[in-house]
Amino acid sequence: MSSGPDPIALTPFARRNWEARASGTRIEGLSESALVTLCNQAVADGAPLVAGYAPFCKHLFIANPSPTRCGFAPITDDNRHLLKSGYLARREGELAVLERWFEGVEPPRAEWLDVILYSHEQLVTEAEAFADDVPACEWGIVSIMGTLTAEEPPMPPITQLRNALGPGEGGSGVPVDRDAYARAVAFWQEHAAVRPATERS
Repeated sequence: MSSGPDPIALTPFARRNWEARASGTRIEGLSESALVTLCNQAVADGAPLVAGYAPFCKHLFIANPSPTRCGFAPITDDNRHLLKSGYLARREGELAVLERWFEGVEPPRAEWLDVILYSHEQLVTEAEAFADDVPACEWGIVSIMGTLTAEEPPMPPITQLRNALGPGEGGSGVPVDRDAYARAVAFWQEHAAVRPATERS
């Protein structure tokens, strides 16, 4: 007899974490289904869902069993010349926004996977703007960040601004929190996401 949908499922949006050109964390050596299994097993074993930036957002920290590396690296005098910038959209239909990232920098292997979850109700709200499929679940994985500690890195300032624009522009509709924004600026002034090098310079 079926017990219903799993508490956690993967959303189509999170599949970008497996793309070869992913900016930030690119999952290696761990399939989509394997990650979902790890998440549901962790919850069944009592792992907490840590509060995120809004009531509909939670974080689940999973010890990294794969070669997956951190999604960001500190900016130093030795690697500053490897910083790139450009206008990027995470998916078709979103506004392209100015982002900054490293190319040619190899971050350390992640000790933890910060699995970012949205409630089913929030997924339905955001799916209306992009005709996304919403999986049957209590919580949907929307992103994964490789980190060295079981702590959430500050949400990038541009992501906070996109969220404030609302679901029609790929955001969640949560207004900018000025204190959280200031903390994010302080962190991302000294760090940048990592992206595989392009074929041409």
